[in-house]
Amino acid sequence: MTHDGTATAAVSFHEMWRDLRPIGRHPDSGGYRRFAWTGADTDCRAWFQAQAEARGLVHELDRNGNQWAWLGDPSAGDAVVTGSHLDSVPDGGAFDGPLGVVSSFAALDELRGRDARFTKPFAIVNFGDEEGARFGLACVGSRLAAGELTVEQAHRLTDADGITLPQAMEAAGHDPDTIGPDPERLARIGAFVELHVEQGRALDLTGDQVGVASAIWPHGRWRFDFRGEANHAGTTRLVDRRDPMLSYAETVLAARREAQLAGAVATFGKISVEPNGVNAIPSLVRGWLDSRAADQATLDTVVHGIEKAAREYADAHGIHLDVVRESFTPVVEFEHALRDEIARVLGKDGGEGKQRKRGEQGKAKDEGSADLRVPVLGTGAGHDAGILSGSIPTAMLFVRNPTGVSHSPAEYAAEDDCVAGVTALADVLEGLACK
Repeated sequence: MTHDGTATAAVSFHEMWRDLRPIGRHPDSGGYRRFAWTGADTDCRAWFQAQAEARGLVHELDRNGNQWAWLGDPSAGDAVVTGSHLDSVPDGGAFDGPLGVVSSFAALDELRGRDARFTKPFAIVNFGDEEGARFGLACVGSRLAAGELTVEQAHRLTDADGITLPQAMEAAGHDPDTIGPDPERLARIGAFVELHVEQGRALDLTGDQVGVASAIWPHGRWRFDFRGEANHAGTTRLVDRRDPMLSYAETVLAARREAQLAGAVATFGKISVEPNGVNAIPSLVRGWLDSRAADQATLDTVVHGIEKAAREYADAHGIHLDVVRESFTPVVEFEHALRDEIARVLGKDGGEGKQRKRGEQGKAKDEGSADLRVPVLGTGAGHDAGILSGSIPTAMLFVRNPTGVSHSPAEYAAEDDCVAGVTALADVLEGLACK
């Protein structure tokens, strides 16, 4: 297949990326602070609306604050939708989320350059609060739409300043009384394809620019509360201390050990200490564990092993321990028919060979039909596509990340790889939505 619109797509991608990139970027860290329902988020939303209107698309804000840009009649049903999110983690990178949104608009430009004719309704979406940086829960916009987050639960979400989600939405000009499940909207969608920068180095290690997702690992967040006794750091003998920091530190090391043994990942990335004084023994150390594995049994083994070790350490130091699971997402297998159709579209020009399926280490093995050469790989990161997979057919494309770094200003994708991702997405959308 020739791609007459590729040059146009490359130009539009570059221009959009240039315009979006400064929004929410912190001058000192170089990272992004595009948190839900803040000024930076508002600016990103204005950028999205401007891109939609510049292309003659109908911009729509749904009941949960997700943005939609429609081509064709949404009520006709069987719509093909693409997009991602524009918010960020604290001091996050430029590509996680925005690459998918920018690529969606650029893919539409390419399809128009090919004179492709849409036979189904088409939309680009920006899901709100995907990262969960402000309210502590990821994928709020898509969770609400899919009914995986109740209105009552949403109203209880608060940020570090005690501002509730409804208060934040109202301050940003959105009516919080409208939030809730949106089954009618989801019923109109026949397929959702999300493009995302790879959060790892599998594609870089194998020399591929674009890959297809097979599944999202099961993952969750657990809070460990170690309660000891506050005391003077200079006058309290070591043998008289009930220092919860010791139990926490030993638990961090146990998490690394358990994850390594199981071939999983486990991270204590957030900590809160009371009274948090340099010269005070803590009374409380609260740490948050994030753990992910390729399957449920492995994840259960890892978390159980970490908790068992934590309780042993706590008992040894006279510390009281509470463990609370704050969130959990089971394994998400993307719909095989849609995944395989995408792999067929992307792999049909690859010549003789086999579809290559890769694990988290980027090692390839042959699988599938003899005429496919597109890599298929799993991921430990959560996405809106994963949340929606229980309601509609979803799939994901990954674009090569040579550093493997994500959720950091060092996150990176070369522009030629990004354009290759746009072309791949345009191929997929043409196969799904155009004649």
